[in-house]
Amino acid sequence: MIHPVFARSRRLPLYVAAWLPPASLLATVLARGSLADAAPAVAVAYPLTLVYAFICLSAWYVCRRAPLGRSTLLWVVLNALGTATVSSGLWMALGRAWVATLGQAPAFARAAALFGRDTALLFTTGILVYLLATAVSYLVGVFEDARAAERRALELQVLAREAELKALRAQVDPHFLFNSLHSISALTGSDPAGARRMCVLLGEFLRSSMRLGSQARIPLADELALAQRFLEIEHVRFGDRLVVDARVADDAGPCLVPPLLLQPLVENAVKHGVANMLEGGTIRLEARRDGIGVRVAVENPCDPERRLGRRTGVGLENVRKRLAAQYGLQASVSVTERPDNFRVELTIPWATG
Repeated sequence: MIHPVFARSRRLPLYVAAWLPPASLLATVLARGSLADAAPAVAVAYPLTLVYAFICLSAWYVCRRAPLGRSTLLWVVLNALGTATVSSGLWMALGRAWVATLGQAPAFARAAALFGRDTALLFTTGILVYLLATAVSYLVGVFEDARAAERRALELQVLAREAELKALRAQVDPHFLFNSLHSISALTGSDPAGARRMCVLLGEFLRSSMRLGSQARIPLADELALAQRFLEIEHVRFGDRLVVDARVADDAGPCLVPPLLLQPLVENAVKHGVANMLEGGTIRLEARRDGIGVRVAVENPCDPERRLGRRTGVGLENVRKRLAAQYGLQASVSVTERPDNFRVELTIPWATG
C-alpha cells in the first residue's frame, strides 16, 4: 500500500517543507541564544529533523496494521506508544552517529556537546512527535476510508442503475415483437401481399433497432426515424386509417436519448388509439428544443366512449422508469387524456456526443 505522501508527486515537497519550522525551533533550542553555537546547532537540527520526518512516515503503516474499529483501544494505545518509543530511540542513535561525524570538523566541534546536553528532551520530543504523526495518520486513514466507501457506494449505484436500464430496455423487444407478429398474423388471411410486405419492413426495422439498441444513447433524430419506420409497418395493416403527422424541429435532432424510448408510446398510440376507431386517425410526433432540454410528444385520437384513466400499461410505465433511472428528476413524463385525444410528452435534458 503506497503512502499518501508518495501517492502524488507534489505532496512530498510540501511534507518536507512542513518540517522546516520544527527544524528551526530545534536549532534555537540547541543553541540557547549563543551565536557561537548557532552553526553546530543548525548542522545538527536540520538533518536530524528531516530524517525524523521520514521515520514518522512509518506511522501510516502502523495505523494500517491496527485500524480503528477493528482493534481494541488498549492495543491501539500500546501499539502507538511502543512504535513511538522505538522510533525515537532509533532517531537518537542516528543523532549520535551524526554528531560524532560532525565533531571531526573544528567548526562543529560542539555538536556532540549540544546534542548530549538535550538528549532526554530530544528523546521525549521524538516520542510525542511520533504520537502526533500517528494521530494524523489515523485521521487521514479515516478520511480515505470514508472516500473509498463513498466511491464503492457510487459504483454500486451506477451498476444497479445500469442493470435496471438493461432490464427495462430488454422489456421493449419482446413486447414489440409480440405486437408486430400479431399484426402480421392478422394480415395473412385477408392480405397475404401486405403480410409479406410487412415482414420485409419488420426485418429492416429489426436490423436498425438492433444496431441502435446496442448503444447506450442515440440521437433523437434516429429514435424518431425508428418510430416512423414502425408506423410505416403498421400502415400496411391499417392503410389509410393510419395517418402520421411528424413535426420535428431540426435543432432537436442531435439530442442523445435512450434507444427505443418512443417505441412503447407509438405502439400504444396504434393499439389503444387508431386500432379502436373505425375511421382511424392521425398520430402526431412532435420534437422541439426547449431551454436546456427537448420536448418529445406522441399524440393519438381515442374513442370518445371509452373509459378514461385506463392508459397505465407496461409500455408507458417502462418509459417512466427508464427516464427516471437515466436522468432522475431532470426528466419527466406528462400525460394528458381527453375524451377524444391522448397525449404523452417527454422532457429530456439536452446532451450531445
